[in-house]
Amino acid sequence: MELSDEVRALVKQCDSLSSFADRDGIVCIPPVRGELSAADRLQNLLAAAYGEAWSGDKLADLLAAADHAGKTLETWLREKFFVQHGRHFHHRPFVWHVWDGLHDGFSVLLNYHKLDRKNLETLIYTYLGDWISRQKQEKAAGVDGAAEKLDAAEGLKKRLELILQGEEPYDIFVRWKTLAQQPVGWAPDLNDGVRLNISSMDAGTRCGQKRRGNPAG
Repeated sequence: MELSDEVRALVKQCDSLSSFADRDGIVCIPPVRGELSAADRLQNLLAAAYGEAWSGDKLADLLAAADHAGKTLETWLREKFFVQHGRHFHHRPFVWHVWDGLHDGFSVLLNYHKLDRKNLETLIYTYLGDWISRQKQEKAAGVDGAAEKLDAAEGLKKRLELILQGEEPYDIFVRWKTLAQQPVGWAPDLNDGVRLNISSMDAGTRCGQKRRGNPAG
C-alpha cells in the first residue's frame, strides 16, 4: 500500500495494542463472565494508546467530539457507538450491537467477522447464560429490577436461539445461491457479505453516474 512514513509509523505503534484485542470478538457492555465491562476495557486501551497524554480531560474531549459531552463511556457504548460506527462505514457495520431492550440490561458488541455458529452459541449459553444466572440470583434475593432484567434477557435468548436454528424468518437467505446451497441455521459465509457489499457499492456508483448524466452509467 502507498502510505506515508507518518502513517506507517502509526501502524507500527498499533502493534503494541494487539494484546487488547478480544479473541472471540464478544465484548459485553456490562461485566459478564468475570470479564471487565466494555467501558473499562476501552478505557484501558485508550490509556495505552495515548500514553502520557492520557487523562480525564482527554477522555472528556473524546466524548465531546463523539457528541456525548458530559456523559460516560458506558452510555456512549450503549447509546451512540453503533449508530456512529454504522455511519462511518456507510451502513455496513462489522461490529454489531445486540441488546435486550433495557438501558441497563444485557448488551454486547460483536465482531461479525468472528461470529460463526460456535461463537453465537458461546454468546447465548456462556455470556448471556451467565447474565441470566446472575439475574435469577438477584431476583431470589429481592434486588430491585432483577425480575425485569431476567425477563428481558430470557426473551433475547429465545430470539437468538431462533437465529441459531435458522427457522424462517430467522434464516439466512443468499439470493444468488440455490436452495441446496443455502446455509442451515446460523452458518454465514463472509464471502457472501463481501459480495453483497461490493454489489451494493457498485449499484450506488452506477446510480450516481446516471444522476450526473454519465452515458456509461
